[in-house]
Amino acid sequence: MMKKLGFVLVSFLLLVGCKKEPVSWNSSWNLPLINDTLDLLDYVNDSTIVNNAGFYSLELKRTLLDLNLNDLIEIPDTTLEENYVSAFTNLTINPGFSFVNSTEEHNIEIENVELKKIILKSGHIDITVKNPIGTVTIFNVTLPGVEKDGVIFNRQYSAPAGTNANPGVVTKSIDLTGYSIDLTGVSGSSFNKFQSQITVSSSPTGPTVVMTNQDITRVKASFKDLKVSYAKGYFGDRIFSDSTILNIKELNAYQGGLIDLPSTSVKFNIENSIKVIGEGKLHYITNENQSGNIISLTHPQIGSSLNIDAASGSWGTLMPSIKTIEFNSANSNIESYLENLGSIHKIGYTIKINPWGNISGGWDELFPSSKIKVNLEALMPLAIGMDNLKLRDTFNVDLNSDPEKTVIKSGDLILQSSNGFPFSSKLKLFFLDDSGNLLHEVTGSSEIGSSQFGTFDSQHSMNIKKNEIRFVLSEAVLSDQNNIKRIVVESAFNSINPATGAVAQALIPSGAFLAFKLKTEFVTENKF
Repeated sequence: MMKKLGFVLVSFLLLVGCKKEPVSWNSSWNLPLINDTLDLLDYVNDSTIVNNAGFYSLELKRTLLDLNLNDLIEIPDTTLEENYVSAFTNLTINPGFSFVNSTEEHNIEIENVELKKIILKSGHIDITVKNPIGTVTIFNVTLPGVEKDGVIFNRQYSAPAGTNANPGVVTKSIDLTGYSIDLTGVSGSSFNKFQSQITVSSSPTGPTVVMTNQDITRVKASFKDLKVSYAKGYFGDRIFSDSTILNIKELNAYQGGLIDLPSTSVKFNIENSIKVIGEGKLHYITNENQSGNIISLTHPQIGSSLNIDAASGSWGTLMPSIKTIEFNSANSNIESYLENLGSIHKIGYTIKINPWGNISGGWDELFPSSKIKVNLEALMPLAIGMDNLKLRDTFNVDLNSDPEKTVIKSGDLILQSSNGFPFSSKLKLFFLDDSGNLLHEVTGSSEIGSSQFGTFDSQHSMNIKKNEIRFVLSEAVLSDQNNIKRIVVESAFNSINPATGAVAQALIPSGAFLAFKLKTEFVTENKF
């Protein structure tokens, strides 16, 4: 509301300050500036605010942390290179002769992680083979344990004839999306190890050649950009620690006064859909308001470690574990924390996985949908008490005019409103120079009255309070218009119970709105 009202005031003053039409008499002007309605429908539509038995309630659900699979398991690029040299000084290679048959085991260097099996979401393997002899050679590359749809990875390549100095080369890149990789090695009981089987033979239709012990047959395979969708093994004792700052800029407008909120329940849910145990700790939650007042949220579990159970189930049946920390009026200072109207919130937390080591025996599991998430849930009826709650906003303006042509003798801003909210608001304008010095202040002739003092409107099924407020812009204000560089709009809100005359919490009826029309009345002296 303040931003729109401030915009209206600025628009009016700009209009007045830039009026240059020459006339030869005093003129009285009555101009409409804006006709608008403010409501909460946008917030209802995004599910922040809900209709609860005819009144609005806050129903907030937000994700504060979303740690996905790739944050846990990172497979480094890995290259295997095999060079084969004949044990004989001169070896006659007849057509179709196999002169290399090798099975090797290769290690993937992943610090503090022991993987038995992975399924790839994406990645590729680049294979290069180099042939040093004078006939076409056939390279057969098999990766046992690397398979897709039950078929073992197997590729055959033909490399052209070459020499040791200028070998025949063939290069291929293969998409590994969807492949599973067994990393238990030759023994079947290891981890981070995979196998390769390579055979090399001469072309059955090629010539007979001689291979020396100086000829080197080379095979190079590079696994690159591997991203996993599933993993099984031991994922290490990882620690994820962070300090997050949330800045709610809208609350920078707070200048003073009090707000009273109803009993509130705020929940932090730690959702673990990884089959691994964990430990979490919420170190602190603080907020600081515009006045510099800092409040720390208190709760028995802040600063204490809490166990996070592993998820259960498997493919298609995975069920996350959920650990909940609930802040309510009985176990915390949640109400005073929220009533501080802090614009800067700081949250410090730590999450550990496998804090007690490999107690699962290497049976940690990650699935495509596995994540560690921290969700915030809040449910609170919008029953708000306000005691002279002051909010301010500042607008930069340029109101320069030529006093030799037009002089504003006097002027008023007139605000006509229909208020369906159970709060009243006293409005005040402050006019500042370029250095921030106060030049003038203008108070509205009355306040925007609370709907609680209005009459029932059958069209809207709620009480409506109609008001007319006048801001008198005196000759002293208008004569200073060239010095005015900023306008501060201050609103002081109150929720007064009509029966007691005291500040009290007031429910906001569904569909509540503030409709207003702003117009000007001013007198100008115009000169040739």
